[in-house]
Amino acid sequence: MPLDGEKATVQNPFIRYATETGWQYVAPSELELRRDGVGGLVVRDVFVSQLQKLNPGVVDHLRAEEVLKRLERVPPTIEGNLQAWEYLKGLRSVYVETEKRERNICLLDLDNWRANVFQVSDEFTYTNGTYTIRADIVFLINGIPVLVVETKSTSEIEGIAKALDQLRRYHQQAPEFMALLQVCNLTHLVRFYYGATWSLSRKNLFNWRDESISQDFESLVKSFIHPQRVLRVLTDFIMFTRKDDVLSKVILRPHQMRAVGRVLNRAADPAKKRGLVWHTQGSGKTYTMITIAKKLIEDPRFNNPTVLMLVDRNELEQQLFSNLSACGLGAVEVARSKNHLRELLASDRRGLIVSMIHKFDDMPRDLNLRSNIFVLVDEAHRTTGGDLGNYLMGALPNATYIGFTGTPIDRTAHGKGTFKVFGCEDPQGYLDKYSIAESIEDRTTVPLHYALAPNDLRVDRETLEEEFLNLAEAEGVSDVEELNKVLEKAVTLRNMLKNRERIERIAAYVARHYREYVEPLGYKAFLVGVDREACVLYKEAMDKYLPSEYSSVVISRGYNDEAHLARYHLSEDEEKKIRKAFADPESLPKILIVTEKLLTGYDAPVLYCMYLDKPMRDHVLLQAIARVNRPYEDKDGHQKPAGFVLDFVGIFENLEKALAFDSRDVEGTIQHLDMLKVRFAEMMAAAKRDYLSIIKNYSYDKAADKALEHFRGQEEKQKYYSFFKELANLYEILSPDPFLREYLDDYDQLARLYRLLRSTETVPLDKELMRKTARLVQEHTLPGAIKDAVDIYEITEHTLEKLAEDTAPYTVKVFNLHKSIIEAVTERVKQAPYLLSIGEMAERIIQAYQERQLNTQEALKRLQELIDEFVAAEKERAEKRMAPEPYAVYWLLKRQKVKGAEQAARNMARAFERYPYWQSSETQERQVRLELYKNLKAAAVKEIKNLVDQILSLLKGAGR
Repeated sequence: MPLDGEKATVQNPFIRYATETGWQYVAPSELELRRDGVGGLVVRDVFVSQLQKLNPGVVDHLRAEEVLKRLERVPPTIEGNLQAWEYLKGLRSVYVETEKRERNICLLDLDNWRANVFQVSDEFTYTNGTYTIRADIVFLINGIPVLVVETKSTSEIEGIAKALDQLRRYHQQAPEFMALLQVCNLTHLVRFYYGATWSLSRKNLFNWRDESISQDFESLVKSFIHPQRVLRVLTDFIMFTRKDDVLSKVILRPHQMRAVGRVLNRAADPAKKRGLVWHTQGSGKTYTMITIAKKLIEDPRFNNPTVLMLVDRNELEQQLFSNLSACGLGAVEVARSKNHLRELLASDRRGLIVSMIHKFDDMPRDLNLRSNIFVLVDEAHRTTGGDLGNYLMGALPNATYIGFTGTPIDRTAHGKGTFKVFGCEDPQGYLDKYSIAESIEDRTTVPLHYALAPNDLRVDRETLEEEFLNLAEAEGVSDVEELNKVLEKAVTLRNMLKNRERIERIAAYVARHYREYVEPLGYKAFLVGVDREACVLYKEAMDKYLPSEYSSVVISRGYNDEAHLARYHLSEDEEKKIRKAFADPESLPKILIVTEKLLTGYDAPVLYCMYLDKPMRDHVLLQAIARVNRPYEDKDGHQKPAGFVLDFVGIFENLEKALAFDSRDVEGTIQHLDMLKVRFAEMMAAAKRDYLSIIKNYSYDKAADKALEHFRGQEEKQKYYSFFKELANLYEILSPDPFLREYLDDYDQLARLYRLLRSTETVPLDKELMRKTARLVQEHTLPGAIKDAVDIYEITEHTLEKLAEDTAPYTVKVFNLHKSIIEAVTERVKQAPYLLSIGEMAERIIQAYQERQLNTQEALKRLQELIDEFVAAEKERAEKRMAPEPYAVYWLLKRQKVKGAEQAARNMARAFERYPYWQSSETQERQVRLELYKNLKAAAVKEIKNLVDQILSLLKGAGR
């Protein structure tokens, strides 16, 4: 039940800012009429008129009506959402009889944005006959709903999480509505988030930022929902992709939108031909490249250009190609060979060409001299060095070259060469930069932590340094294949790494660590061996300690592989199934054993832990450990707190040597697990001082009384929630480390305190605590522990008697009663709409109590009066034998002291029977409203309109 301040402080200003940027406000009642009632989605008159205007000679009135029907009937799924987006993009067609052919139709004018009709409305009610939803704000372009906004009051705890839950409910209950909507905004004044519909994980919700403006609420809202921006977001920054046969939807993050703009500006600058974009691993670099390619091809400024996208491995090429096909870039040429690439460039092929850099080997000079050729080079730090880069730039001397990298440029000579090739025209070397620290701050990626395996499991340090870390050829190593060549020469080191006894002991250690530390979190792991043979040896050893289905080997094929390697070869389909199953938290395998494959270009957000037994450094190390840095949220809403690397080699003993980059670029990349122990100890000391002292020397009910009194205010409560969530994340990562033993009793109390406070709110408690914490509270025996949840009373005529007998302190009783009323109202409101009003009064009482406007005795007395009212209303309805809706009318009229309340309600009973679909039918609702007016007028009510609105609002609210 929303608090009163939401509409006044957030929703109304949002709409005002929208109208100031060019949106026309339409009242909900008017909009309902123009979309043929609450069952309609599109503003029909605007849509039909605009479609004819934007498609002269192609669409007439009848054809416009036909397109409208098609649009409203797209499947209520993400597939339907893709179809709706294709309509907006102008990728859908109609048959033109006079021309005897299909013609694409235009629903939006992207060249002249002012030619579109921009409308905004609030309290947008939609029903599909089964469910009715009411969205806070909806934006429509040319009559089509495209953006939905959910607002929450600043005082509402975890308002953004609740707004996201609301959006998820819309997808479940009104998928027909969400099939058209493309973008969502969530805000509670403090922060302004946006995301794509049909992509409802918390990690896919982004904090809007625009570096060109101030960061206050008004500026952020106006910046994002300006009509031009919304058009660009809809048509340029949304992408549908298929991966392993699963359709998903992506919306670009602020740093990606910024990079697209900067690259397009560079491409349009005749004086500059180079640029380097560093977007850290896991921040969506591939999608940025695809969007840039698409825009270069579509933008008339570039005069039908050639865009050459260079990638560096088959796996990534296939991933890119499938994404491009799903993005509407159908005319894509993939260079099959060196000769094919040469033919494409020599024949002046326009559009998009995807190739691998090695196909430029021996390419002749001056193959194509055009200047509107744009070369987008993925992983630029390793693809354009040496002869291949010379062949590329010699063949296309007038092209513009934009390099992309997921890792910073290293300090070696190789790295300086990358800056020279791509970064020479920008003062800092980068055209656009999105660092590791920025990525973690934005939660685009999660922090990384590492621990060193016990000394007796690590390889000899001297051999590691001599055969790997101190080698000049290993510095700046930028590719796994390049790394493998270095390691092939490290004979002694490889023999140490593959020593059978060592592998056996590490397998036992990994199995135990996975079972105790990783599996309880619900996450998965990689085990990285030095080569393919090591992977096979690890698989055979791991199967002794874990069920064989727990792990799978994913290695590349060798033509002359011996039988012990060949038995682990996978067909393309088999590998695809394993990749898909691994990314699913509910499926096996739980551990993938790899050495080269999947260390780049593979994303599985559920991957949390990497057991590293392969020497790596610089780019390859950063790329590998980035496999565990993807954000993830489980089905209970718990977010992955970090990624973890357990180092069996000893690479992280000297971080500066392992990562030869500018220290500012890699600051905060990965921290030792001991840093978390220090932080945990600091927080537990603070908790003892600030929180446990509140309930010291008290137990159970008495401790709960002290805690609830102290945390009455929302601000204090919110502060504790933030504190405990950080502490719980640390505990989840560290548990069951022996270090925690001395803190367990105090941590248990803090967890119970958190549960107690959360139980006073309308949240499902079983999902509140993270997995290891929940298990501790369940299994740990703690004498004198604080009571960790408020009781729920069944509301009957005996409730107050039971309350009087209860020995719980008065503060505890206040929260017990409030929660009991809310739960009873939620459970029965559809059958008894009048209870909604009682629930709202209970919310107002508890809010006043939390703000200390009421003392404990006053709050308790008012809640007891509500219980009396609740019981009396239920009893009276049974006696009067009225249906829910007419009784709600009677109850409200009686409270307003209207004479003849009962007769008016019985008259309305006949109206409700006559118009059973009044909540979903505009026509029937008008008739019900008219009957109410007649009956209230007959009862001599003065403020008829207000009371009619109040009654209908109550009945509709109960039906939501």
